[in-house]
Amino acid sequence: MAYRIPFNQPLAGARAVKYLTEVCDEQRLSGDGRFTQQCHEWLESHLQVRKALMTTSGTSALDMAAILTGLQSGDEVIMPSFTFSSSANAIVLRGAVPVFVDIREDTLNIDERLIEAAITPRTRAIMVVHYAGVACAMDPIMEIAARHGLAVIEDAAQAILSSYRGRPLGSIGQFGALSFHETKNISSGEGGALLINDAAVIERAEIIREKGTNRMAFARGEIQKYTWVDLGSSYLPSELISGFLWSQLEIARDLTDQRVALWNRYHAHFADLEAEGFVRRPHVPDEVISNGHIYYLLLPTQAERDALIANLRYESIYAVFHYVPLHSAPAGLRFARTNGPMTHTDDLSSRLVRLPLWMGLNDNVDVVAEAVKRLVKRIN
Repeated sequence: MAYRIPFNQPLAGARAVKYLTEVCDEQRLSGDGRFTQQCHEWLESHLQVRKALMTTSGTSALDMAAILTGLQSGDEVIMPSFTFSSSANAIVLRGAVPVFVDIREDTLNIDERLIEAAITPRTRAIMVVHYAGVACAMDPIMEIAARHGLAVIEDAAQAILSSYRGRPLGSIGQFGALSFHETKNISSGEGGALLINDAAVIERAEIIREKGTNRMAFARGEIQKYTWVDLGSSYLPSELISGFLWSQLEIARDLTDQRVALWNRYHAHFADLEAEGFVRRPHVPDEVISNGHIYYLLLPTQAERDALIANLRYESIYAVFHYVPLHSAPAGLRFARTNGPMTHTDDLSSRLVRLPLWMGLNDNVDVVAEAVKRLVKRIN
């Protein structure tokens, strides 16, 4: 069904076509060409990380982070349940166990106050998920990790150009993972990047990304031939993906500023609705700068949330809910465990609705907001 106002509409344009044409004309379609290198340099510079490696997806970046963390069968990783399956799959594929703790009521991020109680002798890492581009409370999380000798993996799939106390998300833990899926602020259709803040593992990361071979060292002229030296897989994206991505990274700050402006426009619309108790708006802590990735509302009940989504779709506006918490999913019940009650996770996930937000939405923000305000009051 085609909606008058879709939930997402990917950004593409003449700049992307130009770079894709250049890739085709140069007949270098496989990865690690000049556009891939330009993307690496941009990410390292703007996100202040030691090394960035383009990957085929944010999922691939998380898989690599799990390998580099050294997860083995029976190890445990503490993480939120309110996230996408890729976060947990990266752990489960290493034979390790996701240990879910509840989220904060204000930001919907992992509740840092619950982490320490979930640590056991098997715990090897903490995976944080910066939901909607809003940072987790990274200072206390990093302090907990340091006290217990744990790695920190930042699932920053939604958080490019967001920051916590002036530090770009993805640059704080040992590893960060970005996604460039078509729903993200900066997109290449598919694609991702692994951000590495531990210099000691950069060489191994390059090997894992190149099917377990030392091919990158060979390409730099450091060795005379390359061979299979470690485990790995094909995590290297094509130059077409990198060329498309570069068309957006060049203007990433402007794109982010425009998206934040749309987010702020929604936020202003719903101030009165929140004050009257009809909805709850997103919360961004003072120490956080958000990239405006998701605009969501929390309705008083699941029934009201579902009714709002259905009524918006009747008016040809495509709004959606978000994750089914992983601890209640079939694979979550099979591969993971919870530590403590998941009160906020269960409650908030059932009442959340995401509104359309994409580059070019412009005045349709007002159309969506006015429809929401009218329908919420009618439903209530």
